[in-house]
Amino acid sequence: MRVRKLLVAVIAATAVAGGVTVPAWATVDAPAVVAGAVSLEGAKNFRDVGGYTTADGRTVRTGVVFRSNRLSRLTDADLRRLTAANVSLDVDLRNVKERHDEPDRVPSGARYQVADVVSLEHGLRFHDNAAVTLMKAIAAGLLNGSDNLGQSIGYPFMVDFVGADHAFGDLLRAIAANGSGATVFHCSAGKDRTGWGTAILLSLLGVPRAAVEADFMLSNDKLGDSKAVELSWLRAAFDEVDHLYGSMEAYARQGLHLDDATIDALKTSLLV
Repeated sequence: MRVRKLLVAVIAATAVAGGVTVPAWATVDAPAVVAGAVSLEGAKNFRDVGGYTTADGRTVRTGVVFRSNRLSRLTDADLRRLTAANVSLDVDLRNVKERHDEPDRVPSGARYQVADVVSLEHGLRFHDNAAVTLMKAIAAGLLNGSDNLGQSIGYPFMVDFVGADHAFGDLLRAIAANGSGATVFHCSAGKDRTGWGTAILLSLLGVPRAAVEADFMLSNDKLGDSKAVELSWLRAAFDEVDHLYGSMEAYARQGLHLDDATIDALKTSLLV
């Protein structure tokens, strides 16, 4: 029972595993800077997911999907900016307490959808032995010298936890189905749950891993904290994908239960 309680706490913290200091992402070009790019006073880690070049030479469209930290502190001016950016869908990855304590300020006319990464609606179920996953994550965090062991052990569980599958699958289906405007998705700090959700999306679109890692690490700059995220956390989540599924494509289909129509819709709306 103690192990179960610990695992729930680990998942609720929602973070990732690692702490490697080899900055392969440091040499990757930043995404294209867009004229009129949206910035928000009340959400420091708000940014466009677009602008990256895919392995086959296409570009992720800007102005279609945004990632962010909490939207509870948006100013009235921020809300007007989101409305001007045609944001019509807000997907909230946070848990019930976070949503209760700091409810979103949603742009006028936009839909609000919850995709709770740590929800127990589908039970406390894992794809692998949870105790083994936990021990491996702790060992990896210690080996890599992570500055935040609690954060480092959460990322493999975002892949291993069945409830997270439903949340990230719902997120991607919502983006694919939102033909009426732009989508913003977020958690609290906009770096862990949001970071992994962005990594999944960019990977499915064909963005090279180094650029995905660069996008993940941008949270440190946005939040003004050099230790907000560590690269090995993200890599631990990718390692868990390889361990359980063998590839991101298999993870998307078997873990997140995305069908061909959803994946095709994401590529159609987001690639140019």
